[in-house]
Amino acid sequence: MQTLLKLTTLLLYFFIFFTFSASISAHDEAEAQDLVHSSCIHSRYPKLCLRTLSNYTGPAKSPLDIAQAALRVSLAHAKRASKYLLSSKGGSHSSSLSRRQQADLSDCKEQIADSIDELRKSLEELRHLRPETFRWQMSNALTWVSAALTDGDTCLDGNVRPDVKKRVTDLARVTSNALYMINRVGNGKFKGRLGSKN
Repeated sequence: MQTLLKLTTLLLYFFIFFTFSASISAHDEAEAQDLVHSSCIHSRYPKLCLRTLSNYTGPAKSPLDIAQAALRVSLAHAKRASKYLLSSKGGSHSSSLSRRQQADLSDCKEQIADSIDELRKSLEELRHLRPETFRWQMSNALTWVSAALTDGDTCLDGNVRPDVKKRVTDLARVTSNALYMINRVGNGKFKGRLGSKN
């Protein structure tokens, strides 16, 4: 009887512990989703922002976490676009492309490669923010993401195929959202509480 009572008590403790843990986890997830929603609502492409960040952020506890997640989304899109461009080699219509179109496609590959480098540098800068160099680091991050956007625009200015245009446009949109998120961090409001350093 004594053993049964101890076992029942132990099971009750485990039940309470796991229920409490699940409750905390659900609360944290709800807070993260609220932060994603409040961050995305005023971005240039709010629906895209919500769709991409809702599944990407993990434990988002601050605007800095959201900005880093937005940059990771943008970097992933850039890598996919680059892989597509490198593997397409002009696609099935390569023989029908004019020299100008082939040159534009080649330029586009270079522009997207530059975007990847700039987005990587920006993400690294956000991962290592320090209060004493905060403004300088934020300026670097904003400059690099703006340059990545310009690279995409330059690619779209060329005479590229519709399939390439679609991928680069998608990249430009998520990068625009990332730029907005970095601006939110860089406005100074969050300098004192930089959030987690992923």
